[in-house]
Amino acid sequence: MKKPDLFFDSSALIAGIISATGAARALLLLAEDGAISLIVSEQVIAGTERVVARKAPRALPYYRAALRATGLRVVRDPEPDGLISYQDICSHQPDVPIVVAAMLAGVDFLVSLNRRHFGDDPAVAAWSGLRVGTPGDALTWVRERLTE
Repeated sequence: MKKPDLFFDSSALIAGIISATGAARALLLLAEDGAISLIVSEQVIAGTERVVARKAPRALPYYRAALRATGLRVVRDPEPDGLISYQDICSHQPDVPIVVAAMLAGVDFLVSLNRRHFGDDPAVAAWSGLRVGTPGDALTWVRERLTE
């Protein structure tokens, strides 16, 4: 069986790093154990670095060590010209590159805590062909895959 591939946006990645509990953290631990693959884009890494640097600059080395421990794969951001045909994929335009990066990476699940821009917008899943949900949704889905 192929390992589940999960794409984390910034909100899910930050939640997994700063919390000792919760579904996002559990998914990071599963990635550390090699049970799942974690994928992020360059935009996600840059965004999370900015947040951590602004809110807890002393935590940056720990943040980076935690990311390395997961074995995450960083994919390139889509080229701006390549985004033109995807402008309607989600209602919040700054998130279009995130969805497209997840699509191009061929992941199984786009994980986000941003329900308004992703989870509550059924067009995102319909247009992208991705499963989209919260870390809790993703953890439930992963557990089902791992017990098959």
